[in-house]
Amino acid sequence: MGCDGRVSGLLRRNLQPTLTYWSVFFSFGLCIAFLGPTLLDLRCQTHSSLPQISWVFFSQQLCLLLGSALGGVFKRTLAQSLWALFTSSLAISLVFAVIPFCRDVTVLASVMALAGLAMGCIDTVANMQLVRIYQKDSAIFLQVLHFFVGFGALLSPLIADPFLSEANCLPANGTANSTSGSHLFHASRVLGQHHAEAWRWSNQSLSRLPPQDGAGTRVSYAFWIMALINLPVPLAVLFLLSKERLLACCPQRRPLLLSADELALETQPPEKEDASSLPPKFQPHPGHEDLFSCCQRKNFKGAPYSFFAIHITAALVLFMTDGMTGEYSAFVYSYAVEKPLSVGHKVAGYLPSLFWGFITLGRLISIPVSSKVKPATMVFINVVGVVVTFLVLLVFSYNVAFLFVGTASLGLFLSSTFPSMLAYTEDILQYKGCATTVLVTGAGIGEMVLQMLVGSIFQAQGSYSFLVCGVIFGCLAFTFYILLLFFHRMHPGLSSEKPEETGSFKWNI
Repeated sequence: MGCDGRVSGLLRRNLQPTLTYWSVFFSFGLCIAFLGPTLLDLRCQTHSSLPQISWVFFSQQLCLLLGSALGGVFKRTLAQSLWALFTSSLAISLVFAVIPFCRDVTVLASVMALAGLAMGCIDTVANMQLVRIYQKDSAIFLQVLHFFVGFGALLSPLIADPFLSEANCLPANGTANSTSGSHLFHASRVLGQHHAEAWRWSNQSLSRLPPQDGAGTRVSYAFWIMALINLPVPLAVLFLLSKERLLACCPQRRPLLLSADELALETQPPEKEDASSLPPKFQPHPGHEDLFSCCQRKNFKGAPYSFFAIHITAALVLFMTDGMTGEYSAFVYSYAVEKPLSVGHKVAGYLPSLFWGFITLGRLISIPVSSKVKPATMVFINVVGVVVTFLVLLVFSYNVAFLFVGTASLGLFLSSTFPSMLAYTEDILQYKGCATTVLVTGAGIGEMVLQMLVGSIFQAQGSYSFLVCGVIFGCLAFTFYILLLFFHRMHPGLSSEKPEETGSFKWNI
């Protein structure tokens, strides 16, 4: 009760900044999920093929990584952090407003690169500020923060769906595309390879999309609506800047937000318990630093090989799982409208919303569950669930109902993988090392690489390869997780843990 009272007191005192940081992550979610359902409309608008439009995903994810690294520059003062959040959230609204005018895929990729920089900056700064405010009590607030990502990602496909085009932007080539797509599907299923002539036929027809008058006109309204919906977010950040007297027009005064040192004094235990005696996980640690500060030789001096192996295998697990989240959200709509399912464009537009909706639901459920179930167990259940779901989708690839059920199941299993893996890895390393930085970087690279890879394979091998890739990625994630359990058992820190902290250790599951 005492802990709950302290946390609720901290929340009441920091309610406005907390709500502001949550709201900017709504912008992050809004921007991360709209490309999937609007992919075909944007291809018509830019007259591009699937591999060409995949570069849009690549540019967004690459700049998201760069933005995350650059975001660490703005964390030094509250004023820098808030101005960075204001600029980034405003840039996202501008990106939404400009997308309808991008008639070339290169221009669209450049605009999405700007969005990626803004998203990366938001990712770093909002997380850092919440950790700075709540410190050892920040876990639940970070869970809510990522809930707002899911909420924004759920909303953007729903906004886009009514404006998606039902007509094919290639009416003259519809038969050719259907025939080649069918050949590709059957060939990839039976032989695992496609016929060269069918591939050339499909590739040539997709790479020469003829201009269509009004293509993308209706979906433009969806982007403008999202721009307006996001506009209150930079205004909320601006209001917080004003309240903190950090605007040029306001007289300077001591900020209402407490610094980390002041907050530590207010939240420290009673006098008999010195703050320096807190467990290591409550102390500032390199895992919360930016990538450049983390990757220094002094942080690795004298570390055993298992220390590096744990960082690498945990990052590889998230490389696969976060990569699967990105590629499934991006291409499930395109997969559904292709043969053999041939789902209507309007109906298929609900799939990304269903996926992100169950990610959001899973993150809500994981808040109470995480207090009862060990992170290692949650990750194990999630990874196995992902593999089983993809196998079921592969077996019942002709069934539309299974596609919707499988999409919901994938969202549920992938929802808590990242925070659970982060908590598990930090516990193994006793909050030493660079787990947070390495895992966030690995997850971001996975989203970037797997989207590009799946886009290229989807174009070359047909729609069936989308599910085959999912099974392969899921099996790789499970393999890397087993390796992580092995290195955990070999890690010297295990023997120094107290029995009541580890319990009976059997692969920590």
